[in-house]
Amino acid sequence: MDIQRIIRYALSLALTCIFLLQVGGIIHIPILTSLENQAYDARLKITLPEQVDKQVVIIDIDEKSLDEIGQWPWNRNILATINDRLFDLYQIKAIGYDIVFAEADIDEGAKLLNKMASGSLRDDPEFIQEYNRVMPSLQHDRRFAESLKDRKTVLGFVMGTDTIKGDLPKPIAKLDKKTLKNLAVNKPTGYTANLKILQDSAYSGGFFDNPLLDDDGVFRRVPLIQTYGNDLHESLALALTRVATGSPAIEMVVAANEGSNDLFLEWIKIGELAIPVDQKSGALVPYIGKQKSFVYISATDVLNKKVEPELLKDKIALFGASAPGLLDLRTTPLEPAYPGVEVHANIVQGILDGRILHAPGYTQGYEFILIVMIGLILTFTLPMLSALLSTLVIVGSVILLIGSNFFAWTSAQLVLPIAAPVLLVILLFALQMTYGFFVESRGKRQLAHLFGQYVPPELVDEMSLNMGDINLDGEMRQMSVLFSDVRGFTSISESLEPKELTDYINGFLTPITQVIHDNRGTIDKYMGDCVMAFWGAPLDDEQHALHALNAAVAIVERMKELRKEFSEKQWPEIYVGIGVNSGEMNVGNKGSEFRVDYTVLGDSVNLGSRLEGLTKIYGVDIITSEFTKHDVPEFEYRELDRVRVKGKNKSVTIFEPLGLLENVSKEQRKLLRQFHIGIKQYRSQNWDAAEREIFGLSQLDPERKIYKIYLDRIMHFREDPPGEGWDGSFTHTSK
Repeated sequence: MDIQRIIRYALSLALTCIFLLQVGGIIHIPILTSLENQAYDARLKITLPEQVDKQVVIIDIDEKSLDEIGQWPWNRNILATINDRLFDLYQIKAIGYDIVFAEADIDEGAKLLNKMASGSLRDDPEFIQEYNRVMPSLQHDRRFAESLKDRKTVLGFVMGTDTIKGDLPKPIAKLDKKTLKNLAVNKPTGYTANLKILQDSAYSGGFFDNPLLDDDGVFRRVPLIQTYGNDLHESLALALTRVATGSPAIEMVVAANEGSNDLFLEWIKIGELAIPVDQKSGALVPYIGKQKSFVYISATDVLNKKVEPELLKDKIALFGASAPGLLDLRTTPLEPAYPGVEVHANIVQGILDGRILHAPGYTQGYEFILIVMIGLILTFTLPMLSALLSTLVIVGSVILLIGSNFFAWTSAQLVLPIAAPVLLVILLFALQMTYGFFVESRGKRQLAHLFGQYVPPELVDEMSLNMGDINLDGEMRQMSVLFSDVRGFTSISESLEPKELTDYINGFLTPITQVIHDNRGTIDKYMGDCVMAFWGAPLDDEQHALHALNAAVAIVERMKELRKEFSEKQWPEIYVGIGVNSGEMNVGNKGSEFRVDYTVLGDSVNLGSRLEGLTKIYGVDIITSEFTKHDVPEFEYRELDRVRVKGKNKSVTIFEPLGLLENVSKEQRKLLRQFHIGIKQYRSQNWDAAEREIFGLSQLDPERKIYKIYLDRIMHFREDPPGEGWDGSFTHTSK
């Protein structure tokens, strides 16, 4: 494994570990919390219910009521009258007051009468009689208490720290000290509650403070249970739902964390209604829409009997304020200024509908496992993929994560984390792409420096994508080599001035190089007028032999065009001889401490050079070996000879490639068959038959040198036969 890939893996795994530390609570990354909150808000907005059987109405202390009744707080005679109207006239089911009545409401007239009754008039019978008649109407709290009594009324109160004021409602349960200590629930040390006379008269009470606000101050979840001392108290919304449904108590499903004594609530049940809660005894607010999604009825209209009865009959009412001046506005996922009373309405409605979203206790473990899986899979997959495939994998991963998360939300009302997994996917992709860009760019520059003069630019690009597969140290490979040499270059060089000779050499080396590059070849070196090139390295090329032959044929064709160009410049005509061979070769960097070349060595290379030298003898432009012919069946060939080149004992059959099969005419094939018959007779020492076939061909094409070679050999062997066991090979004694 190369060092660059190891670095990629290390960086990706380090990024994954950072996310795991966040999930485990060891570190806090604010942006992840913020993104998770935003993702929650987005899902909430997208999935708001289209239709809800709204069983909750809001009796609103609005601007209209303040204008007609007067500024808040109103005297409790007015509240008593409104309460009476709601139950007696409009027949509501229950009401919850999103207000704390912590202070006594004492009329100024009552204060004066009390002073008089305790002073000089205390013994006046007429005064005492009138006092007893008038005083009850001036005792507003008593009047309001009487209105609350024997009705399904729930008063709100606030829990907090230090302050202790008013009278708490009866707790829904008492806990022993051990359970209280281990239970995961908010445990305030103070409260501001209602007057005793009012709380004793009300059916129940519930808190409406929210210690579970998120860091951004948004009301996403609220506590349903809190404790004071050993007493367990319920929230206003929970108490109102319980009272409205006629349930005398709630049932709590408690679970324990494995390996510890910690307890937490899983469910709260009100009769048949089950409410999932998190490990802080909180519930997510099931908003049904923006503010005013519920029916708002002005308190002054209730007081003045101006409400259509069907709007209130059998409804659950919440009494609270939407007037901005009363400062009961909350920041919610839907709006930055949302009436607090409507938050309670959403909770009550959600409980009744069974529409409470739930973040299960295994959320942290689920997110941890998901982060591990994403980190491992993408860390070891992305480096092996192209940019396009990586992009497709990332897009698919994000779609899968969001889709499955959304499915859990809509089908099972499960709130599972999404921001960290999606962000990790994106960041891993960005890391891989960024690292790949800079490292591969540097690698590409290095490759361009090493190979830019020898291989085409597109091969450099391809090599940069497969740097791990490139071995510069030296290895044996199946390859093809090409040697191209200008015929008669010595006499040409003597006929040109130095500047002209340079231009002449550049004039033919450039197009030859271009042809080799066009056919995916690598230039090994220029040796005066000779060009050496190879195929099959530094990149693997399964068609190296085909590409080499295509290049050889293309060079010959290009020389035809070049002769016309050189003629216009009055330069000597140019002809080349080309040798192509395929086989096992040693390829890699070779040289000294001062200079290194990427080159090929071996017997197969030497044979390619010898074949180029034979082109002059056989009078052909290209000669290739039986090994290349075997690898390229797409070509048509003229068999030239079976030879032993200088320095070798083993004979090799050599061929002249004529081009692709489809480009060779029927007439050419007929002549080839006749020549091959002649060679077969020649190797069988049937001299007359061989001479007959080849002589006939020489009459048709007197300029073809190969025919004269064989006719001369036949004449020689008639006088001096090669003897038995001869395989038709001819030994060349020069290069």
